[in-house]
Amino acid sequence: MSEPTDHELLADYARTASEAAFARLVARYINLVHSAAQRYAGNEAQAGEITQAVFLILARKAGRLSKDGPRRHVALGGWLYQTARLTAANALKAETRRQLRDHQAYMESQENRADAAVWREIAPLLDDAMGKLGETDRTVLVLRFFERRTNAETAAALGLAEGAVQKRVQRALEKLRAAFAKQGVTHTAQAIAGTVTTNAVMLAPTALAAKVVLIAAKGAAATTAITSLVNGTLKLMTWVKYKLAVYSGATVVTIGVVTTIAVSEYQADKYTGSTSSVFQIRRVFNTSSVDSEDKTVSITNINSGKVFQENLHVQKTVLLDQTAIASASISTNAYIGQPIDIIVDFTLTPRGKKQFAKITRENIGRRLAIIIDGRIISAPNIWAEITSGNGQVSGGFSFQEATRLATILNKPPVN
Repeated sequence: MSEPTDHELLADYARTASEAAFARLVARYINLVHSAAQRYAGNEAQAGEITQAVFLILARKAGRLSKDGPRRHVALGGWLYQTARLTAANALKAETRRQLRDHQAYMESQENRADAAVWREIAPLLDDAMGKLGETDRTVLVLRFFERRTNAETAAALGLAEGAVQKRVQRALEKLRAAFAKQGVTHTAQAIAGTVTTNAVMLAPTALAAKVVLIAAKGAAATTAITSLVNGTLKLMTWVKYKLAVYSGATVVTIGVVTTIAVSEYQADKYTGSTSSVFQIRRVFNTSSVDSEDKTVSITNINSGKVFQENLHVQKTVLLDQTAIASASISTNAYIGQPIDIIVDFTLTPRGKKQFAKITRENIGRRLAIIIDGRIISAPNIWAEITSGNGQVSGGFSFQEATRLATILNKPPVN
């Protein structure tokens, strides 16, 4: 007798609340989910909470997922992996610095493995890099290397020819290799595939599966921390619905009282120099003048993903600098099927808030350049006065890069 598919088990649970059906899904995927959670959390207590939250979300969404057609089950592993990433990123908000220290300690504990050198370098970058892949590429890699399916099994699951899957896997691996290389970690695609297959999914604690079923399938009360994770992740999964404005190359998004300034290409080594006037806002002129200097910004087209260079005439006079920032911290913006965007939140001082409101009021219809450590990273259009005093800087930061920027912005500027 053949094993029931994921879709059949989901439909059974959605229709009858079958604990047995849900328990079989948990047994199939708990190692995948827990391993992703462990890489983010670095400690078993938080990894367990993240894992439980992910399966609670699955239980809540079982009805919708089971109605998406019989082919939806082929991506359940990819869906659970992405949900684990979102849940883990949501958990990072409360403890970013402690999480990084715990994560490093966790990686040091893996040194007894045969391929420890490769895995130690890749593991801290793996899930961020996976998150920046398209959904198809990410799902192919999850099926092939996280779930350890053969090319033939992956092809059958996706309804594709084996040759087509092999090409997709190679392309996705190359994208992953290139992403690691940008972070200074250079290994062959073959080495990456091998270490991910060996290390990415490890056995979850035996008691965790029973706890997951008890909470998710039987409806037992979850802890406040897990409930908060579930609710926060569900909001992240629908975050795209609340984007109010998008501009080519750079975006200004106003949600409630928070203004988001999305930046383009970022270089971590820019934050190793002087912290004096690290953060600056200047006006962009239409033509060159004695009070301007030429600066180049790398702009990523949101639709095509292509990067191009734009030369801007930027005013020499600084309108707002780091002295206007009262505090900075890290959070995330993300939604299902898209990469997690790690962002730096900042709050302006009372004086900075008034200055920024005046600056935006006087420059409606114009562009303002956002400059960090002498490098222009964005030049959004201003369409309204901004009076909130809160903002966000985003644009492809890794966790380490965002931490470094937030730390610098929290330091008093050197005069």
